[in-house]
Amino acid sequence: MLLGGLAVLLGATTLWLASEARTVLTAAPERLTLAPMVGGLDFCLQHIPNTTTTTATTGQPALPASCQGASGSAAALVEATLASLGPVESPDLALGYTLKAPLLDFLRDNAGQWEVDTAAIQRLVQTIRDVPRPVVLYLFSTHFESRAPIEAQLASDPANMASTPQGPLPVDRYYDAKLYPWSMADTTNTISQRRGQVMEAIATELCRQPEDVRARILGVTLLGETHQHFPHFQTGMGFAGPYEVSDYSAGSRQGFRAFLQQRFGQVGRLNAALGSSFADWDAIDPPEKDIRTQPLQHYWQHMDSFAHGTLPVSGWMAPAPAGAAAQDHIKVYLDGEFWERTRVGLGRQDVLEAAPELGTANVGWRLDLDFSRLPTGIHQIDLYLERPGEGLRHLGTRRISVMDQRQTTPQPHPQKPLPTARAPEEGLRYFIDSPADASSYYYNPLAPLWHAYRNQQVVDYLQHFNAIVRKSCLAQYPVFTHQLIPFANPSWDANKYAVDASLRPQPGLLPGISLYGESSYGNSFFDWMRGSRHGTYGVTEFHPLRALPPQELAQALYRHKLRGARFVSMFLEGRVNGEFVSDERNMFAFDPANNRFGSDVLYDSMKQVLADKAHLPQVRNTP
Repeated sequence: MLLGGLAVLLGATTLWLASEARTVLTAAPERLTLAPMVGGLDFCLQHIPNTTTTTATTGQPALPASCQGASGSAAALVEATLASLGPVESPDLALGYTLKAPLLDFLRDNAGQWEVDTAAIQRLVQTIRDVPRPVVLYLFSTHFESRAPIEAQLASDPANMASTPQGPLPVDRYYDAKLYPWSMADTTNTISQRRGQVMEAIATELCRQPEDVRARILGVTLLGETHQHFPHFQTGMGFAGPYEVSDYSAGSRQGFRAFLQQRFGQVGRLNAALGSSFADWDAIDPPEKDIRTQPLQHYWQHMDSFAHGTLPVSGWMAPAPAGAAAQDHIKVYLDGEFWERTRVGLGRQDVLEAAPELGTANVGWRLDLDFSRLPTGIHQIDLYLERPGEGLRHLGTRRISVMDQRQTTPQPHPQKPLPTARAPEEGLRYFIDSPADASSYYYNPLAPLWHAYRNQQVVDYLQHFNAIVRKSCLAQYPVFTHQLIPFANPSWDANKYAVDASLRPQPGLLPGISLYGESSYGNSFFDWMRGSRHGTYGVTEFHPLRALPPQELAQALYRHKLRGARFVSMFLEGRVNGEFVSDERNMFAFDPANNRFGSDVLYDSMKQVLADKAHLPQVRNTP
């Protein structure tokens, strides 16, 4: 029996979890709801053709009877899919579902006018009516295509697209799907209006339902991962290459000036803070040129991945030998003085894909160096592996130049003696990704203000749609964001996404977080939560990116429950009588036929956890 949580591991892990339970128990819900996002429902809810269910005679979609008529819904498909997971025996778990409502898909072209398909909205709401389970309503409209007919038309309007200094971004791709880089800078453009139009229609129809139906709503999640954009989304999230981010539209440029004026009041105060000499607010533009490759009219135009004053010191280290006493750490010295120490273990899926023999993606490490406070000149960074019982091993040296505005030739900074250390042992596998040796860095104090404004755009965009939801009866239910966390990926440039502000507490919004890899079960997310001032949250997407046995999956879910998670959502392929509902497959879906990222094992583990068969020691929920 699992008591007061799902599960814990033996020994030190048990003691740690018991301690954690004493500190955060008050935030934990009585039960954690697993809310799989059931795939393949669009053909039922919206009568979209589905090639796996075509009749032999007509070739037209053969809709189940339960999807048709005035009372049609996807309830039968949802229930059949969830039933495959078996009955829920765990006292700490509930089994609900996430119902995705792709907003743009509910729009139909009627003689040139886009109208809400009210019948499809009714089938969506009737699904909630007919499934007697807790539901997370996902008001989905993100940059990933939903194949709605209106998408191409919306993308043809530059006002709907995020802009870099080079202009509106084109339609991109992510694996096999189109990606539409919709603008976060404007809530009056057509894409925003259409999203709001459908949200209002869904809320209106839901509010017509009896209270006992609406009481099934565990929460509402907004839009999906909402962030700024950049070219080459699938591969461009790092620090390399020309720095191009959104949003540089005319409206954003003017909005940035207003943002600065509100913050500083007078342009003279801004000049005093920056060391600039702007004559008035209209003279200010966002920084957008690289001083190394482009001519500048003045220094405050400079922009690159590091112009805000922070430099990642990062890399990866192969796992310690089996049976090692403790986890590896990286110690960093700056100009001969100890600077900081960090644990190895962040997720680096790219490293695992390149070197599968490592056996794990949890090999990354990263520290961020605030070079804006360093004196100009050449500084030396030395990196060491700290492994218990082995002393220090020197991994490498990187010399960086902190430049002044005039690009004066930098001079070496004085060095203190380094600690005694051995060379890396033969065969030790590691790599220092950043910084590159002999690299140079320019701090532009206008750059962090520009990033702050871009972050505020994301917050304002989310709050715009939160206000739409809260004008309806849905105001009584928790409303969650649905955000990614760039910090869990040490090779990512978080400023490209500009989501840090939206991850902080927001009025009327609870955090909904997408967790992949180590962040779903390891320490990085929980470490962040401890300092975040968040209590209740939702896990809007969950995938460990590796096979977890039942015990480890149960432990991960337990930790989320203990920290205050209301629900954990993962992708689940819709099935009826063992057959797929749709011919489309989600690469991250928990499913017995999907062996990518251990998804088949995760499906079986989830069944065992729901059945309370993890066979782990109990943890008492006592303060």
